[in-house]
Amino acid sequence: MTTEPPYLEGLNPQQRAAVLHEGSPLLILAGAGSGKTRVITAKVAYLIEHKGYDPRSILAVTFTNKAAGEMQKRASEMVEGASGVMIRTFHSFGAWLLRRYGAAIGMHPDFTIYDDDDMVSLLSSVREGSPRRELARYAHWISRANDYALKPDGDLLAISADPHLGEIYSRYEERLRQIGNADFGDLILKTADLLAANPEVRAKIQSRFRAILVDEYQDSNVAQYELLKLLVGPGCYLCVVGDDDQSIYRFRGAEVRNILSFSESFPGTTVVRLEENYRSTSTILAIASAVVANNRGRLGKRLWTQKEGGAPATLAYLEDHQEEAEFCARRLSDGRLRETAILYRTNAQSLAFETLFARRGIPYRLVGALRFYEREEIKDAIALLAFIANPRDEVAFRRVVNKPARGIGKASVDRIAALGLQGSGDLVSGSRAALDHLSRRAAEGLRDFLLLVDALSQELEAIPLSEFVRKAVGDSGLLELHRLQDAIAGSQKVRNLDELVNAAVPYGSGREGLALFLEHIELDRSQIAGEDEESGERVTLITMHNTKGLEFDRVIVTGLDDELFPGRREELEDDLEEERRLFYVSITRARRELYLTSCRTRLVWGRVTAMHPSQFLSEIPEELLSIRGRVDQEVDEGYEPGSAVYHDDYGAGVVERKWYNGRELMVQVAFESGRKLQFIPRYTPLERISRDG
Repeated sequence: MTTEPPYLEGLNPQQRAAVLHEGSPLLILAGAGSGKTRVITAKVAYLIEHKGYDPRSILAVTFTNKAAGEMQKRASEMVEGASGVMIRTFHSFGAWLLRRYGAAIGMHPDFTIYDDDDMVSLLSSVREGSPRRELARYAHWISRANDYALKPDGDLLAISADPHLGEIYSRYEERLRQIGNADFGDLILKTADLLAANPEVRAKIQSRFRAILVDEYQDSNVAQYELLKLLVGPGCYLCVVGDDDQSIYRFRGAEVRNILSFSESFPGTTVVRLEENYRSTSTILAIASAVVANNRGRLGKRLWTQKEGGAPATLAYLEDHQEEAEFCARRLSDGRLRETAILYRTNAQSLAFETLFARRGIPYRLVGALRFYEREEIKDAIALLAFIANPRDEVAFRRVVNKPARGIGKASVDRIAALGLQGSGDLVSGSRAALDHLSRRAAEGLRDFLLLVDALSQELEAIPLSEFVRKAVGDSGLLELHRLQDAIAGSQKVRNLDELVNAAVPYGSGREGLALFLEHIELDRSQIAGEDEESGERVTLITMHNTKGLEFDRVIVTGLDDELFPGRREELEDDLEEERRLFYVSITRARRELYLTSCRTRLVWGRVTAMHPSQFLSEIPEELLSIRGRVDQEVDEGYEPGSAVYHDDYGAGVVERKWYNGRELMVQVAFESGRKLQFIPRYTPLERISRDG
């Protein structure tokens, strides 16, 4: 009798079907809390152990280095040899491929990867004199164009109507080519360009990867979809895992249509739905399903659980944001801080909670503060390392050549950059050529900088990378500069630089180690925390977007007011559906208890403003809620089912039903056009008319 491998034990029928599937393309629609990570790692193990795939022939793609590391760890525990599987993010895979084959499209293997700040700095040399805010806007538009696989000569109207965007984008791309570097979008677009334009490279890559698995496919953008199509060769097994109901990153370029149209893009697709939830109570799942069912753009599934029952969710109508904070504080009086998360739509909403909790001595953890690799002192150190790795890196050069101050002004830096571009683009050579053309003070400062770079370049191959980073930070003067700032401001910049040195330990030594270290940083700047994790009993304060992938015993979703969530009454349907998916994600973070809050008034630009309950609240069946708060019934008369009403935008209709959602009267109207809509009569005038007129 054949013994079943441990990784197949305990799988439910749908999970098992997904793992054992072979042949045609596979779309695994994995609902929240349905065990998708277990399924995709088990599938990797099954392909190796039972289908005979060489681990090196399997490519697994996910969206964060943390998720890739977790997948690698789990797969390696399941089957021997899984450590040979290539598990990367899309961007990391692009960097890997471009460093090996990018010469075919003119890319040097030592290119530096530019982040958003670097893009703005480079744009400042393309559009001199423009305010940084304006340049940041162009950088954002260029990034979005990259996400949608749009080149400078493409139709950019979907990105912006700015008449200068195409020209600025083109000049930016030309400058990026001159210095030999790449931004994040390039890691996808240039990889796709490389494969499309070079049949030999494409055939080589397609022959290597016999199976491609993509996790979190609902978060992919158009450019990643185009790259995926080029990677999938004849006979390649393709499996994507995702949840259309959890696509919430459109503002980052994610395109939900990628998953909605997967079966059309890859004919013969098999769809397996993972609907059994192992996280939440049946009541919480019923609420989530009822809300998201109002979206038209979805493939359809309904979560269920064997954990029957669960208390109704509490919907609290409160007076204002201060009472909202008090309501949350009262919930926390039971001491269950670590089990609780308070969710809000925007970071600004955290202030009321932070203020009250600090006054009451309630410990909290604020998620979404400035990340480690975004801090000034860390970016300074990384720029120095990046310039040593690639002397053509103009953005890094501009950041560190005069930091600490060496008397080298902007005009001198511009002259050096121009001389560098006239030659090979090497700014060390450009600096030496510029020495005779600078003021005495600037020339002395530049000589000191060149001596530093030469000395560090010689040390790079001789000592471990962590020691090299420590030496670079110390010898450059950056350590002392930030030590003085610590003394003045009471900050922890030196501690953060120390943590950067620690982060370099696993990367060996030499140029190869430095390149890997810089690549790791740029691809996942939040991977290594700059501070110790806050421990002990703390309540989590977090935006709805940041909760993706997390779960808590008790979740309080605050700010459920129209104009706040959803954000605008005039939102397009696609925007409204994404907001509804965000609400769905927020609800499904809860394991046992769910609280929802809405306020009668809020401060908006310093003024007390009347608020209306979020339209999403009316989509929750009343029997699933325990409602707290006042009920206003003064508009009750005249809206009985069967009453004829008229709306200026929708015309004549008939009231089908009425009910109270907390304090507010709700009515559902069937209009002559066939549309059925829900209204709060207090805020939406419905003219009562006779049946014949």
